Amino acid sequence: MVAELFIAGRFEPSTLHAELRAPWDHALIDDVAIADDDEIDRAIRRAHEAHKPLRSLATHARRALLAAIADGLRAQRETFAALIAREAGKPITLARAEVSRAEGTFRLASEECARLGGDALALDASAASEGTVGAWTRVSSGPLLAITPFNFPLNLVAHKLAPAFALAMPVVLKPAPQTPLTALALARLVAECGAPEGLLSVVPTTNERAARMVEDPRFSAVSFTGSAAVGWAIKARAGRKRVLLELGGNAAAIVADDVDPLSVMDKIVAPAFGYAGQVCIKTQRVFVARTQYARFVEALVERTRALSVRDPMDPSALVGPLIDQRSCERVRRWIDEAVTKGATIACGAHTNGNRFEPAIVLDAPEGTSLVDEELFGPALTVHPYDVLSEATDSVERGRYGLQCALFTHDTRTIRAAFEALSVGALVVNEGSNFRVDSMPYGGVKDSGLGREGVRFAIDELCDKKLLVVRG
Repeated sequence: MVAELFIAGRFEPSTLHAELRAPWDHALIDDVAIADDDEIDRAIRRAHEAHKPLRSLATHARRALLAAIADGLRAQRETFAALIAREAGKPITLARAEVSRAEGTFRLASEECARLGGDALALDASAASEGTVGAWTRVSSGPLLAITPFNFPLNLVAHKLAPAFALAMPVVLKPAPQTPLTALALARLVAECGAPEGLLSVVPTTNERAARMVEDPRFSAVSFTGSAAVGWAIKARAGRKRVLLELGGNAAAIVADDVDPLSVMDKIVAPAFGYAGQVCIKTQRVFVARTQYARFVEALVERTRALSVRDPMDPSALVGPLIDQRSCERVRRWIDEAVTKGATIACGAHTNGNRFEPAIVLDAPEGTSLVDEELFGPALTVHPYDVLSEATDSVERGRYGLQCALFTHDTRTIRAAFEALSVGALVVNEGSNFRVDSMPYGGVKDSGLGREGVRFAIDELCDKKLLVVRG
């Protein structure tokens, strides 16, 4: 197959290309295009040229386009799911769920088109402005540079494209190098649905070229999902652009002493180990009342030992491979560091290439990477506490603030935790990986800047334009 880029609505061959191999068996999937400087410049130029003409795209046309993309994803659900499972190593059941979520994301954006109008304003608040009226509306601020990660190669792309398309905002997408094919398949669907030329370009390229794209003044905004280190570097390079950052986390789950910890086991295990923990809101730490700690650890270890790393196409798979061997080596290194500082491995942590056996680690102290950093792997640390504030204080000391799970039936405990924790969301009686695509999603501290969720992302990206009329 010819390695192709998608520039301003058309597929084009690229002179540069690289092999793409499957995380599970390292089999060759395809040759993928790598955009060079000239191709990137052409994509940016076409987006810049399309910005003003696209502003006149009628609301009904935007709604129809977004609805057609959603319908197309529903019709091609199995095709997209198989591609995600193949190139990202995501278990097929989770890949199917991702396609369904992406469909919903585009459908939400279609519905939001009807609510894009602004509001009328009474501007006669003082005698000097008597006789004036005003109205404001939302408009595209200019071309968007979208940079997406490998772990949700469809739905996290959808969270960039759908709000932008609702605004008729042209997008140049740089997908993750591990998962460009899903983004290109979505681009083909967008074109088949009749998207105007210039609305979308997809240019897989190197991180070095992407850094230069961030600095290009023709973009009005940058939306990035990925690691904290890269995200804050992007903000430093972006100049006057709007910057929307969805970054990392090391989510905790706190099990209060009024809850039987065994009753919430499913909502601990699946968020900790699903997709080999390659989710930014995966459960990385769990805090359990000391009176329940031994019983909880025993049951958790038993459940974790029953998990195995399986072929992503296996319908029973929960844990697949890590995206590459380097990631596997990093997870092992962080666990070993914690062990040298007093932690013990209760189960798991055996490796085979980029397959990592789910691990439970006890007594891992703060100050270790396993506790303090974003693991993005299939390990879980367990910590006892005597009073709730010990758990919330530990979470609060961390550099991240994305999401935290709390299991309790006590409203006082909910209120105390909500007040104590600096997080984007406190999720009560659900796993830390809970996300609905309409909710305001994002973090504080090192976990990001701004909020996604279609309606909220639209507000992050748009300009609010005011008309003032003196009668």
